[in-house]
Amino acid sequence: MKRILPLLVLCLLLTGCMALPATAPAEPMYLALTFDDGPSPQYTPRLLDGLKQRGVHATFFLIGQQVQDYPELVQRIRAEGHQIGNHTYDHAPLDRLSCGEAMADLSRCDGVLQKLAGEGTYWVRPPYGFITEEELAAWSTPMLYWSVDTCDWECRDVQKVFSAICQARDGDVILLHDCYGTSVEAALQAIDCLSEQGVEFVTVEELFALRGQTAEAGHLYRRPE
Repeated sequence: MKRILPLLVLCLLLTGCMALPATAPAEPMYLALTFDDGPSPQYTPRLLDGLKQRGVHATFFLIGQQVQDYPELVQRIRAEGHQIGNHTYDHAPLDRLSCGEAMADLSRCDGVLQKLAGEGTYWVRPPYGFITEEELAAWSTPMLYWSVDTCDWECRDVQKVFSAICQARDGDVILLHDCYGTSVEAALQAIDCLSEQGVEFVTVEELFALRGQTAEAGHLYRRPE
């Protein structure tokens, strides 16, 4: 059942989370924070530090070029228990490529991830959310959109991003970018506030497993059903 915390949101906006009661929701509430376009040498380390301090795992959809440039960050992401996904090699809008070109781009990023992050199944998040039906059917791993768009890339505002996260419902997949300091700060603030309410943050794979759902290749998901 979808649940939202309207009173919590109001409290957060009015008090900045200073006077929240430490009460948990009647049933466990799970959210998946996802971060695109990294790794960023400027902001990803700060995010990883904050997640580690809080015992929280997230999902990172990485760009292949960035993976090659900052392999130590990729290895740290994996070592600290986060999920890694494929965000193409160079952030090209896949719907503007032929199917063959799109598969080559995704394969190039997947190859870099297999080499530098370790062998595994890397979900794909299409840049800008654009992909054709032919490309979706041709690729060999699940693809993921999001169910909550914080618009962090556009507003670059800690409070607005924070509020968007706090309005998430149980089972939501939240879109963020770890290439903006405002997004990192908002995410960590939201984790602190929502964790006090008993909300748990998990990776996308963990979220699907908790719902008893197996993600399949050829399918594009926004959140577990």
